[in-house]
Amino acid sequence: MTKSCAAVCLFVVAAIAVVSSQPRTTLTIVLTGQSMIRSDLRATKPSAVTTIFQGTAQAFQDSLQGLGIILLSAIVVIYLVLGILYESFTHPLTILSGLPSAGFGALLTLLIFKMEMSLYAFVGIIMLVGLVKKNGIMMVDFAVAEQRDHGLEPLEAIHQACLVRFRPIMMTTMCALVGTLPIALGLGAGAESRRPLGMAVVGGLLVSQLLTLYLTPVYYVYIERARIRLTSRRSRASLPHPARHSADTDPATAAG
Repeated sequence: MTKSCAAVCLFVVAAIAVVSSQPRTTLTIVLTGQSMIRSDLRATKPSAVTTIFQGTAQAFQDSLQGLGIILLSAIVVIYLVLGILYESFTHPLTILSGLPSAGFGALLTLLIFKMEMSLYAFVGIIMLVGLVKKNGIMMVDFAVAEQRDHGLEPLEAIHQACLVRFRPIMMTTMCALVGTLPIALGLGAGAESRRPLGMAVVGGLLVSQLLTLYLTPVYYVYIERARIRLTSRRSRASLPHPARHSADTDPATAAG
């Protein structure tokens, strides 16, 4: 065995020993150690040697593989529940329209502060799904009630919803921000590992709060107008055609 290969093996054994002997090592350190191991192996190992992670490192990699499915499942379940509650296929789409801005804010915050996409950060993004959709629920619920009870147009209904629901939306968002700030600032013992969770939640809430009051009404107006046009076309198609008296008149009645 060459000297470089022996050094690589010793480095891998030492890294695995550190990870396995300290089960409470932060996920960010584990991710950084794995990337360092991969880069050093690519630079020094022979081409005929293959490497894999074992033990805690392998278990950590396996735990990250199903996070995307968990996020997608959460969004699908929320859509189904909202569809059952509102008895509509379109209103859940309007409520969930703020999720892309929240995800963009979370990823942008992690990128600005140079934090990796760890397990805690992904948990923060999943938390954003529940925190952000409450803004859409408050606006859409009020707009639907205004259309049903007072016969307002979609634009007028969502405008009234934004005016009336602005204070509750700001109050709930500020409460979530203030509650997450200690985690984002890394205060307390062992808080460094949970800091990506707080940063993802704070960044997602800030960006979604700035954009939800503008994007959600636009989605609501366009989707509601499309639904009204589709309903009117179906109602016109179901109406019976007028009788043709000129061609279908009774010969006896015409002769008389």
